[in-house]
Amino acid sequence: MGHSPQGQPVTKFGRILLVPAGMATIGLGAIAWAQIEGNDRGVPPIDSSANYEIGGVQVDVSAKTADQARAFGWRLAQRRGWKLLWGRVNNAPPEQAPNLSDGQLDQMVAGVSIEDEKIGPHRYIARLGVLFDRGRAAELLGIRAAGVRSVPMLVIPVMWSSGAPQSFERRTEWQKAWARFRSGGSPIDYVRPVGSGLDPLLLNIAQAGRPGRGQWRNLLEQYGAADIVVPIVKLERRWPGGPVAAVFEAYHGPDGQLLARFALRCDNSDAMPAMLDEGVRRLDEAYAAALRDGRLNADTSLAVEPEEVPALPEEAPIEASASPVALAGAASTAIVQVDTPDDAARAAVEGALRGVPGVRSVRVDSLALGGVSLMRVGFDGDPQAFRAALQAAGFTVEDTGGGLRLRRAAR
Repeated sequence: MGHSPQGQPVTKFGRILLVPAGMATIGLGAIAWAQIEGNDRGVPPIDSSANYEIGGVQVDVSAKTADQARAFGWRLAQRRGWKLLWGRVNNAPPEQAPNLSDGQLDQMVAGVSIEDEKIGPHRYIARLGVLFDRGRAAELLGIRAAGVRSVPMLVIPVMWSSGAPQSFERRTEWQKAWARFRSGGSPIDYVRPVGSGLDPLLLNIAQAGRPGRGQWRNLLEQYGAADIVVPIVKLERRWPGGPVAAVFEAYHGPDGQLLARFALRCDNSDAMPAMLDEGVRRLDEAYAAALRDGRLNADTSLAVEPEEVPALPEEAPIEASASPVALAGAASTAIVQVDTPDDAARAAVEGALRGVPGVRSVRVDSLALGGVSLMRVGFDGDPQAFRAALQAAGFTVEDTGGGLRLRRAAR
């Protein structure tokens, strides 16, 4: 983290907005709640199957009828898509691709996606995407074995628009573009969060620029990933509805290693989704090139060491719990939200939770001093027994639709 000429802290991803001290203790709790409320977030990724995709295939054909023109256009797209795929895989001019019959192409093509089309009485003009089945196309492409593949990479797409950054706080066009991307044919194993639930709290712009490994280890373990990539787009609109200029950047790891940067432009807002799709495709190529060059190696400092399980002495007696509330059954985990006005309050709540009968572990997932923090609590027993134990320990408990909200009971 550096500083701007005015003295305000700046991360590697841009300026952090400061909150006046008077608002810190009053407003941060409301901000934390606002981050997980509302229905304007969450974009599930589409097909991630291991198909090859060739997008942006242009066709312009004429025929006696509109249906015939469309059928001819799709045939032509399959032929052109095959040559482009062969050239990409073999790093050779598409013209050198072997000629295949339409019957052979029909067997390999898994589907055709329509990016844009215009249909007339006798003419069909379209931009299409062609999906090729990996298993059936591999032999004709000259592929004998799977290539190098990355470790699972957690994706946090960040979009700058109107001078403000967003990741999963709101559903953005950049998040939609990454959800549309068919990642099965990529050598990068992307882990793409949906953006709902606790994602806006855990995977925000502040976390994307945080170099500390501790919380990253917890997040990566939670999302089943081993490393991080942060693809960023910075949009600049000339005027409402007019041209849109975009700068794309590919970052890797908690230290924000810049792997690639390039710029694209579209004529108006209607063409922006296609521009963003092209940006995702080129960023994926940049990450793939970095993997081949050895610049996308997994960061060993992010590896989570397994916890040691102490051995139980063979002759050890089993003591009965003196607590009136006993938690029995299998181990479970709960996400709890607690008020943490300062670090002393955080330590006090953490200590109180560890003292609840049946609790095995307490870990801070998201720390917000002056607001609401998230803690992951491992306990023995079912959720109802855990609630009863918390109430017996002096907490009031509320359901939040995915976790528990804890407050100290009034005395």
